[in-house]
Amino acid sequence: MSRTIVAIGFAAALLAGCGNTLGEQALIGGGAGAAGSLLLGGDPLLGTAVGLGGNLLYCHFNYGACYY
Repeated sequence: MSRTIVAIGFAAALLAGCGNTLGEQALIGGGAGAAGSLLLGGDPLLGTAVGLGGNLLYCHFNYGACYY
């Protein structure tokens, strides 16, 4: 199985649990980004920043998807 497919699946699974608070959203997004970049052999700090920002933006613009 390709590492890219595994990383995308792992990131999608983590992002599906968006989080109810800003802290949860940041933690989940950052964790998904870091894990994805490690699986793909990238920079974990850059992956963390991209995942964190991406999840916060997603949850901000899709309010109903993240806050229950």
